[in-house]
Amino acid sequence: MSSFHHPKSKLPNVGTTIFAVMSKLAHEVGAINLGQGFPDFPIDPKLSALVHSAMQQGFNQYAPMPGLPALLEALSAKVQRLYEVPYDAATEITVTAGGTQAIFTAIAATVHAGDEVIIVDPAYDCYAPTVTLFGGTPVHVRLGSDMKFDADAVQAAITPRTRMLMINTPHNPAGTILRDADMKRVVEMLRGTDIVLLSDEVYEHLVFDGEPHASAINYPELRERAFVIFSFGKVFHATGWKMGYALAPKELMTEFRKVHQFNVFSVNTPVQHALAEYLQEPAHYEQVPQLYQAKRDRFLAGLHRTRFKPLACEGSYFQVADYSAISDLPDVEFAKWNARERGVVGIPLSPFYKDPPKDQRLIRFCFAKQDATLDAAIEKLCAT
Repeated sequence: MSSFHHPKSKLPNVGTTIFAVMSKLAHEVGAINLGQGFPDFPIDPKLSALVHSAMQQGFNQYAPMPGLPALLEALSAKVQRLYEVPYDAATEITVTAGGTQAIFTAIAATVHAGDEVIIVDPAYDCYAPTVTLFGGTPVHVRLGSDMKFDADAVQAAITPRTRMLMINTPHNPAGTILRDADMKRVVEMLRGTDIVLLSDEVYEHLVFDGEPHASAINYPELRERAFVIFSFGKVFHATGWKMGYALAPKELMTEFRKVHQFNVFSVNTPVQHALAEYLQEPAHYEQVPQLYQAKRDRFLAGLHRTRFKPLACEGSYFQVADYSAISDLPDVEFAKWNARERGVVGIPLSPFYKDPPKDQRLIRFCFAKQDATLDAAIEKLCAT
């Protein structure tokens, strides 16, 4: 018998993610996968050609730790163009291995044992485990019943131990956005504190119906204390590349890079070269809202033919729907039933909460799919 005793788990309450569970089920039963958030259509051939060209030119070794200078400069120019705010390419922008790594690194760099971090549920499932991993205490508050930001609930959760507030707009999984009034409430509640803001804005270019994206960048009192997180994969339909970036004032970014250099060091060099050139044409990201709004509208029109009741989708590529007219099953059970019996995979919302509302009957569908995929899914859901 072995004398080795396995070390105590640092994340004893974490198991396999619901995304892995539902994607596995989709494969097993041959269901249409509208669960995990990834497109099923190709990237722009221009972008793939740029990556290939960079590889052929020999750009295959380590990039500088913060990112390729040409890409950092392109990102600085993009931020200036969109928000009229200067971020220094050399000291205030870092290219990361996806948005999740940027979130992980920002938390690792600033959260100490005993610190509290306010998380707004339902929340992307990496937030709380990362806080726990670094000795922090997640403090969960909920979106309002309409899936809108509840500033009063967030304000009430702030204590002298609060180190960080995490916000997400457009929101995953809810599909709602924070507006100017919401951000001004965040300004007010953080004024006079040393609370760090982590603003997850990976769906920056997926805001619909002519609404502006209310970025933390727009608010000087937030900008001075904020890590703002973005994703190339979400914008350019290349989630498998795991490419993102973070913005922060120099003092915060210095701490961010101390962690970044040891858990990643640098990220994909040929892709950085390609993105640096691709970003020279703003239309490549400015056209994204129209693409996804058309897909949202197509899927939403289809859902209205079913017994699902769709909630408002203001941004992201996720549509949340109430299924209470179809079934009273708890959401995880319903999602599995829907996959097996109707052949469409969605993601239940309860895994995005610490304490999910008991009577909530909601499921999330991803509409970042080809029109044919969406149409086929709707035909199956009409039978539900």
